[in-house]
Amino acid sequence: MLDESALDQQLRTARASLHELQASVQAAAPPEPVTVERANGLISVTVGPDGRLTSLDAHPAVLREGVEFVTGEIMAAVNAALDAQAPEVPVGAVPDIATLFATVERAQDEGLRQMRQITTTIGEAMRRIAPEGR
Repeated sequence: MLDESALDQQLRTARASLHELQASVQAAAPPEPVTVERANGLISVTVGPDGRLTSLDAHPAVLREGVEFVTGEIMAAVNAALDAQAPEVPVGAVPDIATLFATVERAQDEGLRQMRQITTTIGEAMRRIAPEGR
């Protein structure tokens, strides 16, 4: 009639995945500011923990190289700082959110189906035991 063990297993799996996701998020250390130098140290950029550029320094001597060179070096420095700051998370370490949601959805659907069945069964039982006149 009711497969409580299957529903229980689905909910246990969903809870375990949620706990795993929560633990991995809590364990991740916030990124540190990253400073990168380019053009032999004449250009320096710093990216803060929030991923925003917090510092850009250019020695006046680098300006002799021309605008294209300077802007290219700045772009390369910013990209290198962002790359250095990006967390290196193994692909398998993150739970599959789509699978987690599907499991929770199945458990919810099964729970609703079982509750309807229980309600119907209780209603039938109440009709059987209720006096005819009521």
